[in-house]
Amino acid sequence: MNRSLRRKLDHITDVLWAGGVTNPVTYIEQISYLIFLKLLDEEEQDRELRVRLRAASGNAKLLFPQQAERYRWSKWRFMSGPELRDFIRDEVFPYLASIAKDEPEVAEYFRDAVLEIVDPNVLKQVVDEIDTFEFRKLGPDVKGDIFEYLLTHLGQSSLNGQFRTPRQIRSFMVEMVDPELGDSVFDPACGTAGFLIDTVDYLLAKYSETVQEYPIYGEDWLEKRGQTLAEARKEIPNLQTYRKGTGEKIPDWSMLEASIFGVDVSRQMMRISMMNLILHSVRRARLKRGNSLSDHGGLTEEDLSRRYKVILSNPPFAGQIPKDSIRSDLYTSSRKSELLFLGLMMEHLAPGGRCAVVVPEGLLFGSTSAHKNLRKKLVEDFALLAVVSLPAGVFRPYAGVKTSVLVFCKPQNGGKIEKAEKIWFYEVCNDGYDPDKISDGGRVETPNLNEIPDLLAKWQEYKASKFDNPPGVEANRILEPGNEIPRCWWADVKTLAINDFHLAAGRYKPQVAEAVPEEDPLELIKDTLIVEKELTRGLERLLQELEASQ
Repeated sequence: MNRSLRRKLDHITDVLWAGGVTNPVTYIEQISYLIFLKLLDEEEQDRELRVRLRAASGNAKLLFPQQAERYRWSKWRFMSGPELRDFIRDEVFPYLASIAKDEPEVAEYFRDAVLEIVDPNVLKQVVDEIDTFEFRKLGPDVKGDIFEYLLTHLGQSSLNGQFRTPRQIRSFMVEMVDPELGDSVFDPACGTAGFLIDTVDYLLAKYSETVQEYPIYGEDWLEKRGQTLAEARKEIPNLQTYRKGTGEKIPDWSMLEASIFGVDVSRQMMRISMMNLILHSVRRARLKRGNSLSDHGGLTEEDLSRRYKVILSNPPFAGQIPKDSIRSDLYTSSRKSELLFLGLMMEHLAPGGRCAVVVPEGLLFGSTSAHKNLRKKLVEDFALLAVVSLPAGVFRPYAGVKTSVLVFCKPQNGGKIEKAEKIWFYEVCNDGYDPDKISDGGRVETPNLNEIPDLLAKWQEYKASKFDNPPGVEANRILEPGNEIPRCWWADVKTLAINDFHLAAGRYKPQVAEAVPEEDPLELIKDTLIVEKELTRGLERLLQELEASQ
């Protein structure tokens, strides 16, 4: 995304902020409405062309037939003042919410939509700015980057508990589960759809002839440094990147769209995640508003019984669910949301499926029977492949909770992974950002210290052994003096069982023994006695002086 587009987006958010729309979740939702209206107008131009060419009627039906043509962006964008605001709010939104029969996805998007830009002058400025975007001329990569850039504002806010999992964390989690085309992918608390988008990007790169790499800090990071990626990598060997491609080798785009599933309890988040996917050219993802943990959460029996090949999530940690609302098919009877979400993912994972999930550290060592039983089931009935300990500051400035990532599979008969005899632990002390320093509302970049590239290199080594030989040393080893403190280690299932299936990496971390002093012990004792005698003589002199002065 070029500098001109970034300036336009900054101008839109500045105008909304100055106009009183200050909650990032709200103004991103409002921008989403207007972007969608512009997209629908551009799509209507394509439909009109197909009608003129007498394309098949099923593909050529107009979204805005003659009696509804006045609701198109191109027909009302010249309005201004209260007339513009009232027309969008009272006529355009209700019309689009009413077309559920012909366009169910559009109708669902605008169902219960509320225009919260109440100042007509502010609305007019935003409409005029969005009108300069020609989305049909922008590739899905650029359109996706536009929305991803807007979503960075959520990274500076914890309003209503809404914040995004940092890109560097999402990126390594997706790579560790390694989705394939056709795998069903699910996030039961999808938020802005970050994990789903990263999965789509990963698949596009995987099925492309030519792939571009970008730093996790974004394209403008290189621009500011005045470097190419190769130059930056030469200077910073630990630089973490992500890959993008056009996906021209994907044989059936509809198969990709149909494999993306997400649920979130917030209608605002659902609209934002839908727009994020739409701008990444995934129009027909299976997104639903609902509560994944509840039998009464708005999900169908099919939703509750579906199994997925890949699950990626950073679910909410705080709070307890009323007992009567909790689904009866989960692997735990706890009311704690973090245990319920882990139980839900274990339940929804298909045989042979892979899951990577962010969990609070307390889940790994909690001493209640619910904690112990769920960990025991995870270790004994699933293939727990890795526990990745994250820095305490990874979610700062909006949350300081210590977290880890669990990576596990569900065994299947005849599959490659039937049972994990050893559990691999990796301690990430630096994720490319300073764990303590905050500047301009975000963490300070430390790309040269990032340990995630080493994590991924070790993971590939582990994977190449068919998960039989985890890298690193055995748990709780005492290493010879002079060795570096290891980043990774492993423990067998017996060791975990002895420790109540405690899964915190630090519990099993090997230690480096202190070096034995090279000095002769006799000489050290003699030197110590000399110092002690000098101290005694000094104190005796001081005592004599004090007695003489009295």
